[in-house]
Amino acid sequence: MSKEMKDTFIKAAKGEKTDFVPVWYMRQAGRSQPEYRAIKEKYSLFEITHQPELCAYVTKLPVDQYNVDAAVLYKDIMTPLPAIGVDVEIKSGIGPVIDNPIKTLEDVSKLGVLNPEQDIAYVLDTIKLLTEEQLDVPLIGFSGAPFTLASYMIEGGPSKNYHKTKAFMYSQPEAWSLLMDKLGSMVITYAKSQINAGASAIQIFDSWVGALNVDDYRHFIKPVMNKIFTELKKENTPLIMHGVGASHLALEWNDLPLDVVGLDWRLSIKEAREKGITKAVQGNLDPAILLAPWNVIEARAKEILDQGIKQDGFIFNLGHGVFPEVDPAVLKRLTSFIHEYSAEAINNRR
Repeated sequence: MSKEMKDTFIKAAKGEKTDFVPVWYMRQAGRSQPEYRAIKEKYSLFEITHQPELCAYVTKLPVDQYNVDAAVLYKDIMTPLPAIGVDVEIKSGIGPVIDNPIKTLEDVSKLGVLNPEQDIAYVLDTIKLLTEEQLDVPLIGFSGAPFTLASYMIEGGPSKNYHKTKAFMYSQPEAWSLLMDKLGSMVITYAKSQINAGASAIQIFDSWVGALNVDDYRHFIKPVMNKIFTELKKENTPLIMHGVGASHLALEWNDLPLDVVGLDWRLSIKEAREKGITKAVQGNLDPAILLAPWNVIEARAKEILDQGIKQDGFIFNLGHGVFPEVDPAVLKRLTSFIHEYSAEAINNRR
């Protein structure tokens, strides 16, 4: 790196002492920023991610605007799927749409293998550009988790109930096992390629796995997640797990060989610690709060910080991603408040 990297985020992810609480926001790069919206008038998400200079600009924008402690690579969890034979299109107002959903063991068998240097060179080039020349904070790479990726591949797009995915899981165990194995291997290859290109941490998004109960998670999902994190752990890079509406699975994640348990707003930091979450935690302001008056935002952030700093290993984030209606000025003000308030609180604690 040409610049000296600020490492507060990395220290917190490893459970080490920090002088203040680091913060980044899921979806901090994108829809709420006027500069991004201007770019989107000219280019699609697909076109942005395929232009490393432009993608790097979008990724770095919130770091410059908000003074956050980490950047997150601008891309979509669907990015590696076309390379393995999944025809996916990101449709405005809908999300990922797949015209050839998986229905049988034969469909799963046909899925190919990801070759990062050949299939997603533009992603790796963006990472190198950012980490070698532009950023002075860590860059977080990411991947969707097998269940969430499978849900799109089976449902054909977003779902409210995941009935088709669950039915496939329950009724075709051989096909499900093969699908998890193939997607698990793809996630490992994908995440390792991002690390090798320069990413300082990896977040695995299992956005929709909260649709499963604990027993089904243990039986159908946990083995592949254990395989993924065991392999990635060898890279000596902080690993974060996050899902939405999955508080009942937080203890399962705590068992996995990862570093940070991401929480949404449904489970407080205090409750998570009381339940037995021993790893570093990340979270967990409800993004809807960002539309409230500042005194409400500050009070809620203070409450989360007071709970988070009781133990080393806390990263402030939202419980889900920033959405378009959020004012960037609010995120900048919130970041300053988090830094200043936590620095004073941590100093007083010592």
